[in-house]
Amino acid sequence: MSIRSTTEKAIEQGKGILRLAPNWVPRSFCVPGRRIKLHPADYYALGGDRGGIDERWFSSTTPADNGPKTSPNEGLSFIVLEDGAQTEKVTLRDAVGEMKGDIIGARLWKTYQCWPMYSKFFDNKGPLPHHIHHREKHAKLVGQMGKPESYYFPVQLNNYGADFPYTFFGLQPGTTKDQLRDCLKNFNQGDNKITNLSAAYRLEPGTGWNVPAGILHAPGSMCTYEPQKASDVFAMYQSLTGDAIIPEELLWKNTPPDKVGDIDYLIEVVDWEANTDPEFAAHHFRRPKPVRPVGQMQAEGYLENWITYDTADYSAKELTVFPGKTVTIKDAAAYGMYLLQGHGKMGVWDIDTPALIRFGQLTMDEFFVTEDAARAGVVISNPSKTDPMVMLKHFGPGNPDMKLKK
Repeated sequence: MSIRSTTEKAIEQGKGILRLAPNWVPRSFCVPGRRIKLHPADYYALGGDRGGIDERWFSSTTPADNGPKTSPNEGLSFIVLEDGAQTEKVTLRDAVGEMKGDIIGARLWKTYQCWPMYSKFFDNKGPLPHHIHHREKHAKLVGQMGKPESYYFPVQLNNYGADFPYTFFGLQPGTTKDQLRDCLKNFNQGDNKITNLSAAYRLEPGTGWNVPAGILHAPGSMCTYEPQKASDVFAMYQSLTGDAIIPEELLWKNTPPDKVGDIDYLIEVVDWEANTDPEFAAHHFRRPKPVRPVGQMQAEGYLENWITYDTADYSAKELTVFPGKTVTIKDAAAYGMYLLQGHGKMGVWDIDTPALIRFGQLTMDEFFVTEDAARAGVVISNPSKTDPMVMLKHFGPGNPDMKLKK
């Protein structure tokens, strides 16, 4: 069956709501926190040399960049079409390339010719190394896009904070480029002590942070929902986290070949003003904000909050449907959806939150809603008498609904 035929049938089957398969991604430099519902036997399903699976990517048309051992299609989300005993799959990337604005809307297709963002869970037992995602001007030098990102810490997946629920952000005001240069020169001498130049902030479930490209950060050990631009560009500036040595090749990752070994180039990648901002928390910490007046939403049986906002490249909401309620939710743009909690009905689909997922197992907890379906309105029913349904929704750039943010 062709890409177009499979996609058209999937759109028809879901009435504009496309079912997606779980998309698991390992990282060789991480130890999984084991809070993303993958079966305990499967966290190393791709082999110990690949590292543990500590990420699940949502609505991704972006390949993972995990070095020469990266699996084919790693990081890409697949649309699932089940027709009787037959199951067909097509990547969301191929489907969007074939169907264009019929999936993501004419506005996004005309501007980007792709779905230009994705979201993920990253879930680590310990902190990640202090690292950076390149700004547009530096990412372009290696054929990639810059990578701003945002964080949200769902309460449903953070019953404990693991080893270090604090994140280092930026550099302390007054830090000099010579101090950073010394840390980078000492990368191969054990701990290069770069976090001595930074400040750590305690992470709070139910809140988040905005992290533009060019800002150093060492994410802490909470399970994190992360909307971001469609890129996997990064470089590790910290040489040791816990007992784990970071290979020097990751310091120079996504550096142009003629700049490898040039410490001054690594310093140039850093947005110095943003990193040394004395009011960093005030400018980047995010609490949820209601999409509409809270009383109006509660009277209709739901509550919806912006959890990612004030960004040009993406936005995200958390939607809660109260027990026993049926609601119709309209959005002005296409979006990816993940069901965090509960079970019920979304459009034609019976949706459910699994307790555990085997590697390769298909689920009913992740979908992509086309712009036409989003604008028409999605009917969501929660049959439970006691438990809310909770879902996360992420949108591409320029979401017209952002004008409603209070």
